[in-house]
Amino acid sequence: MDKLRHMVLALVALLAFGSCIDNTIPYPVEKMEILDYEGEGFRATIDPVTRTVTLTLEEATDITAVKVTRVELTEHATASIPLTGTFDLRMPIEVTLSRYQDYRWTIQAVQPIERYFTVEGQIGETEIDTESRTATVYVAKGTDLGRIRVTSLKLGPASVTTMTPSMEELTSFGSVRYVYLQYPALKGAQERWQLYVLETDVKVQITAADAWAKVAWLYGAAEEGTRVGFRYRKVGEEAWSEVPNVKQEGGTFSACVKGLQEASDYAFIAYSNEDLSPVVQRRTETTRPLENGGFEDWCVVKDIVYPYAEGGSPFWASGNVGASIANATVTEGVKDTRPGSSGKLSARLTSIFANVFGIGRFAAGNLYIGNYVRNDGTHGIINFGRPFTARPVALRGWVKYERGLIDYITTQPPGVTLQKGDPDCGSLYIALGDWDPAVYGGTAESPVEVATRRIAETAFDKDAEAVIGYGELLLTESVNGWTEVTIPIDYRSTSRVPTHILVTFAASRYGDYFTGSSKSVLWVDDFELIYE
Repeated sequence: MDKLRHMVLALVALLAFGSCIDNTIPYPVEKMEILDYEGEGFRATIDPVTRTVTLTLEEATDITAVKVTRVELTEHATASIPLTGTFDLRMPIEVTLSRYQDYRWTIQAVQPIERYFTVEGQIGETEIDTESRTATVYVAKGTDLGRIRVTSLKLGPASVTTMTPSMEELTSFGSVRYVYLQYPALKGAQERWQLYVLETDVKVQITAADAWAKVAWLYGAAEEGTRVGFRYRKVGEEAWSEVPNVKQEGGTFSACVKGLQEASDYAFIAYSNEDLSPVVQRRTETTRPLENGGFEDWCVVKDIVYPYAEGGSPFWASGNVGASIANATVTEGVKDTRPGSSGKLSARLTSIFANVFGIGRFAAGNLYIGNYVRNDGTHGIINFGRPFTARPVALRGWVKYERGLIDYITTQPPGVTLQKGDPDCGSLYIALGDWDPAVYGGTAESPVEVATRRIAETAFDKDAEAVIGYGELLLTESVNGWTEVTIPIDYRSTSRVPTHILVTFAASRYGDYFTGSSKSVLWVDDFELIYE
């Protein structure tokens, strides 16, 4: 009887203890994310930091009926609403992804529409206000506003918009003219725009003057069809110099002044026939060299090779920290320099298959401006970029390249369909931008995070809004001897000033996706930034 009582008491205690354990076991934390988003008539950008999917719609896409055909989520995630089908995205859609915790995501759409309105004899650029739906152009004082010839007009989405009255019927602009648009997203309603043609006393003006270190970008406005141009001189000098290669388009014109001295004051003036604009004065910027561009500085810390001097400040980084898991080195300084170099070393980037304890990963030889943050299992987390506010026009240096055939494929970027045996491709690119680390996942020092475990969402995007200037060189053939290359930088804006610079060299272009050839090797030497 005592034995039975003791067993009962023990069972009760066990059940009570089990109940206590059951109530206190924490659920694992697992982020639920949207990994891929596909459909018709848009390009999707996924931001895992803000948990936002932004669809950039083509002009002809009906924003009220956006077709989504495929969505990929984190494994085991469930969504609070269906994510495929047809959606009205005039307002953002909220969706909650759940497993152990809830994660709220936003799906939103933007639809850039090219709009223009120009007339014969126009002065300057058209002013278009999409909120008030007004478009205004200026013509010389004394122009007969009752006999205006419209040379171009587009205010709605391409190929799906009808307009009343037509462009040919718009001839008199003594007062405001109204045009009415219809396109599918309006669902039978009309959109009214106001068109203005106004007289101005201005004959010619400089609308913008953007001075870099050794070049300046000039923009002017004058009456269409007149003889226009720019002149410049250093402040303190008397003689003006003519600016060559002026491009004229309607009532605007522009040019690039080259051969300026850095950190100097210059005066600029525009002309139209015999009329002169007010003088505009600007000070040029200061150039900044590319740190360790000759790749002479290296050090070894705990058997890992780093591309900077011992005790120095890191500027460049590589994948050596990740490759060190397998006791491998993919990037190092070697005594093989380009002809005529004053240095003793170049950088050799070797793609390999790193194997440890039977577990392996393809690792591309790489070198980049930024910081290798840490290993994430067999993956890596990298922060790209360093602070930089100068605006070079090109990146120049020397390369050699041995291109192998692809023997390892893990994943690939969307739209890329490589197979084993295809030729590998080397990659060199430079980007300047004003990346916000709160948006791009990095730090104030190195603002752009690339995490290979989440490469679909974090791969570097050269088309991101923060990118101001970009230049790229793809090595689609072997380069047998040292060869000089110049990579021009294409800028979206001449007025925006970057906050950071990013340069990346890779023996295998898709190394971030663990795809490439273990036979590919890239050498780089004596790279410099060009400012004119």
